[in-house]
Amino acid sequence: MTEQRHAGLGIHAAAGDDEHHHLQRRKVVRGLKIVTIAVLVLLGVGAARTVLSRAANGRDLDASVAEHTAIYVKTALPQPAGAGRTVALPGTLQGAVQAPIAARAAGYVKSWTKDIGSRVEKGDVLAELEAPELDQQVSQARAVRDQTASTVALAQTTVDRWDALRKKDVVAQQDLDERRAALVQAKANLAAADANLQRLSQLEAFKHVTAPFAGIVTKRNIDVGDLIDGSGKPLFLLSQTDPLRVYISVPQSYANLVKTGQAVTVTQAELRDQQFKGQVTRTSGSIDAGTRTMQVEVSLANKDGALLPGAYVQVALPLTASASLSIPSNTLLFRGEGTRVAVIDGQGKVKLHAVTLGRNNGTTVEVTSGLQQTDRLVLNPPDSLVDGDVVTTQPPATAKAPA
Repeated sequence: MTEQRHAGLGIHAAAGDDEHHHLQRRKVVRGLKIVTIAVLVLLGVGAARTVLSRAANGRDLDASVAEHTAIYVKTALPQPAGAGRTVALPGTLQGAVQAPIAARAAGYVKSWTKDIGSRVEKGDVLAELEAPELDQQVSQARAVRDQTASTVALAQTTVDRWDALRKKDVVAQQDLDERRAALVQAKANLAAADANLQRLSQLEAFKHVTAPFAGIVTKRNIDVGDLIDGSGKPLFLLSQTDPLRVYISVPQSYANLVKTGQAVTVTQAELRDQQFKGQVTRTSGSIDAGTRTMQVEVSLANKDGALLPGAYVQVALPLTASASLSIPSNTLLFRGEGTRVAVIDGQGKVKLHAVTLGRNNGTTVEVTSGLQQTDRLVLNPPDSLVDGDVVTTQPPATAKAPA
């Protein structure tokens, strides 16, 4: 092989190596480009995901902030004060007519015929007394009356005789006038004797103690042999149990809402699930300065005798509506500038209204000015609530008055 041949072969081998290296570089460059593109795509996807995630988190954060900053409130509507309200007041049952029965005559108890729980009619004898001294006084008065009557008869006869003699001019007119005066005096003495006898006879009738009205004997304070000295000691206590009456003391704040003829409900703790209907019959029409209450009388029927005089009962007195409004007590805001309530307008914005308070009923309070019946009030308003705050409301509830 010649030198030229070797030289040609060497040149050809070098050219092939260069082309091979060039192809290898191109492959490496292409791979790098692919890797670079893939990395860039991955970076772009990651960046897009990060942006989208941050945007979503931002929206969630905004929603969470809005949710936490929103004020959710419950509302209530005012209602007329006194509408549907009742006041429960204690009282003690009494008979419509109740009287202690005493003896006018003095003596000893001979017998008694009626005991506690006995129902009696008007005129029934409850007890009989022995009064020997009174009997002797009656006998003496009757004898004095007879004696005086004989004196009158003698004086009348004397006057008739002297009148006949005077007509014959036998006696003087002066003597006739004296006889006539004696007759007048004798008649007066007879009238006094009759009155005394009648008085003692009526007093003697009190030896029979009778019932002045129909009712039931609730007390008996005597026994056979007891001395009755006429001092007015009650022998029996008689009560008329149908109808019954009960007196209640109405506080001054409710006195002007009670009217005669109002229907009331009477309950007794021992008679569960039973209600008795009564009616306000009269009121005292004045306030007791000591207790600041007005006395009210309630009458109720008791035909079956279920209620007993002297029992402790509760009287539910419904009150007539007044011109003021009643709102729940937990709607009030006590600020330095005065008492306020939060009213919500149609756009859900809060407006603080100044109100003037009336009677405090515990769970509710009356408002005399500053509100309309259609105003929506915020229940349990936060102390930070101010004018213009936007709130989210729930359906309003009606303010309930306490029973």
